[in-house]
Amino acid sequence: MFRTALLRSARSAACSAARFQAPIARPVVSSFLVQSRQQAPAACFQAVRCYSAQAGLSKEEVQGRIIDLLKNFDKVQDASKLSPTSHFSNDLGLDSLDTVEVVMAIEEEFSIEIPDKDADAIHTVDKAVEYILSQPDGETHTFTRFANLLN
Repeated sequence: MFRTALLRSARSAACSAARFQAPIARPVVSSFLVQSRQQAPAACFQAVRCYSAQAGLSKEEVQGRIIDLLKNFDKVQDASKLSPTSHFSNDLGLDSLDTVEVVMAIEEEFSIEIPDKDADAIHTVDKAVEYILSQPDGETHTFTRFANLLN
């Protein structure tokens, strides 16, 4: 999206600059000849589409972001117990409402929506990582936020 918007604005700027640029010296020709002569279209940029695979998030990146999220969560009683296998209630001392808040924070962090049925199954860091990696929307977090800023 960003690439397309950038190319369109560059192309329109070049076209409008080429059309409205005043000539430096005008030839002395009768107005009849000037009016009858058809002007050549201004040279414009051509848009070129480039396709590439999206850069997905690695398991380590997702795991690190979730652990950082939990470190900053004020209701985690003992941050030293944070590990990939940490259980939200057994190891971190979170109750069911806190677990819901953690899942909502994960949704915000990765710009995805987790259905209630799937959210009920997320009780460990590993389960959250597994769920995020299984979602195609979770992989494009950076691009999605940037695209949302443009719209």
